[in-house]
Amino acid sequence: MKKIALIAVTMVLIFSLSACNNQSTDTSVEKIGEIIMTGSSTLGPVVTQLISEFTDKYSTWDQVNSEFPKEPISIVINGGGSGAGIKSAIDKSANFGLASKSVSEEEQAKFEKYQQFKLGTDALTIAVNPNNNVYNLQEGFTTEQLKKIFSGEYKLWSDVNKDLPKEEIVVITRDIGGGAHSVFQKKIMGDAEVSANVIQSPSMGALVTKIIDNENAIGYASFGVVNQNSGKLIAMNVDEVEPSKENIISGDYKISRPLLVLKNGELKQQEQAFIDFLISERGMQVVTELGFVSAK
Repeated sequence: MKKIALIAVTMVLIFSLSACNNQSTDTSVEKIGEIIMTGSSTLGPVVTQLISEFTDKYSTWDQVNSEFPKEPISIVINGGGSGAGIKSAIDKSANFGLASKSVSEEEQAKFEKYQQFKLGTDALTIAVNPNNNVYNLQEGFTTEQLKKIFSGEYKLWSDVNKDLPKEEIVVITRDIGGGAHSVFQKKIMGDAEVSANVIQSPSMGALVTKIIDNENAIGYASFGVVNQNSGKLIAMNVDEVEPSKENIISGDYKISRPLLVLKNGELKQQEQAFIDFLISERGMQVVTELGFVSAK
């Protein structure tokens, strides 16, 4: 009887040790499924290109890291603007939010755990059509002139400069509730309201297209998107400061904004691998190639 009991105890110990050993050596990574990124139309082209390069290089997650499951890599990107990007990160309807504006303390407080990854810096340039003679008569605009143009106090180009024709100023903005507009409101307009008669564009690309198509148009266009359309529109100085890479980095050009990837909570290992790619040397090259100022 004692011999049977001893065998039973021994078997329990062996089973327990085996279970503990299996637990300590189990390094399996759970499948992640589809990674969704939502937000800024300005940052969209950068992330889209990097998604394409990442998925061209790796078709399944185990090719990224042998400890990852053999699962197809699926990363999708949705637009909607910076506001949608912040909201989607907060409510976790997306794995990552994309924002081309600073995230306020009030917004950050809505995250369970706020994380941001900076890819670069953009600026809002005051852009006009090359056929508009304003850039031959003056190198730029003052903040006060811009307030009067965007508020509707200046209605004709001759109001800006008497040597310009008496033609209507066509003001183009992003949607008033978007991230780009909030930056412009804070840095230029202050307490002044933008006119209800401005033309609101659904994306930065659409805004730039409207300026290219109308010689009487003016709008705040992304530094990166202006560079992507070199020669098709003119970026003017603001308060005698040129919207150059050097002035954006130094902060001398005041209408700048960060390009951010946002996360609510801890990163899963596959998410971390993709973020590492976004902020890698190649990621920074793509940011630069698309006309922005890279974070590194």
